[in-house]
Amino acid sequence: MNRIFPLFLLLAASTTSAQAIDAPQDLRQLFDDHWEWTLREAPTFASHLGDLRYNNQWPDASLPAIERRHEDDKAFLERARKIDPAQLTPADRLNRELFIYKLEREIEEFPFGGYLMPMNQMGGIQDENSTADALTFTELKHFDDWLARLQGLPTYIQQTMELMREGMRRGVLPPKHVMRRSLDQVRKQFVDDADKSLYFKPFLKFPDAITPDDRERIASAARTAISEEIVPAYRKLLAFLETEYVPACYDEVGAWRMTDGDAYYTARAKHYTTTNLTPDEIHEIGLAEVKRIRAEMDAILRELKFAGTFAEFAEKLRTDPQFYFESPAELLMAYRDLCKRIDPELPKLFRKLPRTPYDIQAVPDNMAPDVTTAYYRPPAADGSRPGTYFVNLYQPESRPKYEMEALSLHEAMPGHHLQLALAMELTDVPKFRRFGGFTAYIEGWGLYSEGLGTDLGLYKDPYTRFGRLTYEIWRAIRLVVDTGMHHKHWTRQQAIDFFLANAAKSELDIVNEVDRYIAWPGQALAYKVGELKILELRARAEKQLGDQFDVREFHDVILRQGAVPLNVLEQIVDAWLAEKTK
Repeated sequence: MNRIFPLFLLLAASTTSAQAIDAPQDLRQLFDDHWEWTLREAPTFASHLGDLRYNNQWPDASLPAIERRHEDDKAFLERARKIDPAQLTPADRLNRELFIYKLEREIEEFPFGGYLMPMNQMGGIQDENSTADALTFTELKHFDDWLARLQGLPTYIQQTMELMREGMRRGVLPPKHVMRRSLDQVRKQFVDDADKSLYFKPFLKFPDAITPDDRERIASAARTAISEEIVPAYRKLLAFLETEYVPACYDEVGAWRMTDGDAYYTARAKHYTTTNLTPDEIHEIGLAEVKRIRAEMDAILRELKFAGTFAEFAEKLRTDPQFYFESPAELLMAYRDLCKRIDPELPKLFRKLPRTPYDIQAVPDNMAPDVTTAYYRPPAADGSRPGTYFVNLYQPESRPKYEMEALSLHEAMPGHHLQLALAMELTDVPKFRRFGGFTAYIEGWGLYSEGLGTDLGLYKDPYTRFGRLTYEIWRAIRLVVDTGMHHKHWTRQQAIDFFLANAAKSELDIVNEVDRYIAWPGQALAYKVGELKILELRARAEKQLGDQFDVREFHDVILRQGAVPLNVLEQIVDAWLAEKTK
């Protein structure tokens, strides 16, 4: 069920009951208790936020722990339902409803067993070394904590294998293809020299304050853990994957092949879009958007007086050296220069910008061949680490220049960094909202941000405008191929062919994208659905306000509550419009 949030319709009723007096405090205590539980149960998440209390731990991924957390979720939900919303302020009613919505979805989806597929080519236990990249190592305890994590990693790997074995038993399995892509990622953890391990990276350089004796103690223990425990555990994992797990995985690529796969995918679609749209409805929206955007792309071909077909133009863009850099270093520098040009223009469109900075880094080499063009990592909550825009420098000859503007607008500013950093800086909402959110809003905002490029001085030539449309049609194509594979029984090749026929992205990007959708059912639906809602709300505001419409004010309204479900966002905008047009 898609909960309708009556946040602007509920009127606080007066009462003298003890429950009324205690309701606000009960709600705050519930949020505090749940947040502390979240950090305790998800220690790597806590580490990413900059909370160091659990820095020596991995999550408990055992089946009993997962079942216990499910029961905890139900207990938290029951506490929330017992709090009388009539005794809360409108802001707290919204907080309560969002909390209930979040827990209801998690509880409803638990029986499908998605947690039994804990790794794929997009990430998992094979890439836990990347946790260190989000940490700071300035004190002795930081190094000892990482050492403790190294010593506990074999248990975490074993628990991961047990989850996958349970998935084999229950028929909750990914396709063979994406799991095969994970095998080389596991192999990259095999080292003969512990100093070359990805897990040893923090010990390559110690701050001056750490004594030589402590350095030697920690480094020696880390080498022992890597050589005698971690590498053997990864070898055991690889053997399990090759001989047991991958052979048991499905040949077909869709979630429909899983036990209860159709219901699972429908639930995933609702989760990621925060709507009740069915997979068939989403598929049709995608087809309509592909048709619309293709017409705009064809108009650019006419503007350029290109005499060939769309496929021939796409091939030119994929192969003409003028559209590519020759080296990873050149590509990285170009991204950094581009973002420096974008940032000073942002006050044209925004009243408020985040205080937290961001930087631009290369996707780690061990993951780059198998992941997509770029991604964003939020900053640490305590300000100890900036936000990070990761760009993929693998095979720069497949990373076109004309896509860089749209990509940077989405991942950095004014896209993910602006929105997520502003949300983290909110002071009047609970932490589960500051540091969490809803994918349709977050990714919808990212895609909407790509369309702001013209106002920010970008898209000045037909190729970069075509690049923006390439990125927009890419998200429309996602609606078609994601539902196609997971609901309509499309093959992987059908999805690739549809992508190739309608977008000028490189074949490497297309293959990686399709495999991402295979591994992550439903997530790709969020982008276009979210963007369409934001565009709908902007058009509504422009129509109702006419000359009084201020895009900076509109963006402030969209952003000031953080990430919310799309129907809540619509209520927020409608309430603002009602106030403006009194």
